[in-house]
Amino acid sequence: MTLPPVLLPTTVVGSYPPVEGRGLRSLLDRHRTALETAVADQLKAGVEIISDGQVRADMIAAFAEHLPGVREGRVIGRIEPPARAITVDDVRYARSQAPYVKGILTGPTTLAHALHLDTHVYRDRGELALDLARTLAGEARALVEAGVCMLQIDEPILSTGIADLGVAGEAVGAVAAGLPIPVALHACGPIPGMIDALLRYPVQILDLEFAGHPANFEVLAARELREKRIGLGVVVSSSDEVESVETIRARVERGVEVFGPERLLIDPDCGLRMRSRENAFAKLSHMVEAVHEIRAGL
Repeated sequence: MTLPPVLLPTTVVGSYPPVEGRGLRSLLDRHRTALETAVADQLKAGVEIISDGQVRADMIAAFAEHLPGVREGRVIGRIEPPARAITVDDVRYARSQAPYVKGILTGPTTLAHALHLDTHVYRDRGELALDLARTLAGEARALVEAGVCMLQIDEPILSTGIADLGVAGEAVGAVAAGLPIPVALHACGPIPGMIDALLRYPVQILDLEFAGHPANFEVLAARELREKRIGLGVVVSSSDEVESVETIRARVERGVEVFGPERLLIDPDCGLRMRSRENAFAKLSHMVEAVHEIRAGL
């Protein structure tokens, strides 16, 4: 599986507003309606690389609740692989509806810093992150087998200055090692304090925020990107304001001018889980429309 054969492929960072289901089907799986709605809305908006919507829980609980060694947000013993893959069933549904689906993992360093360390098995959160990475590597391989076209590792903790960026890169590498598909590292916020480290990470794509943090354009433009592609965040995810097609188009055009169209994937700054369904859909629709207008002129 490869990425869509178009310039400026559109995608999402991942999460979508969950919709509450009703009826017998919801008794059997209370998240099924949310899953189907997230997938359908992304496709209706015209997004080319969709996600499963990450509708079952927040990014920490979605993984931590399934890991042996973790109980109620506390690490109580050595992290072990779960009995079965965590996200594959939902991704398989998305793959049944769309040719291009990305797999998404909460990054090992973000997970390590979100959990309370309540055991002497790990001396520090760096050791915990590396063990989490070895476990997440199994999930990554399962997602490849399920047919995802790319894998995204979410590490919002990296811009805070809390985490050791070197250890975080080692953990990302443990997840990504040997995968036959492109791997993206998604990081939030301003990038000056972390970009030099991120450029050394063994991933093919860096997915970053440019709509909410326009200074990131200049910071990244001053670096040697080599073969790395850029996930260009062009829609603000932290606000319900729906930017106009013209506003989003200007951001994409700036990205094309700075980095070239061949290097870019286009997406929102971050996940849209906290937005209303109506606004999330409008943001994605405007983003896709802006990209189509630019493609027509390339």
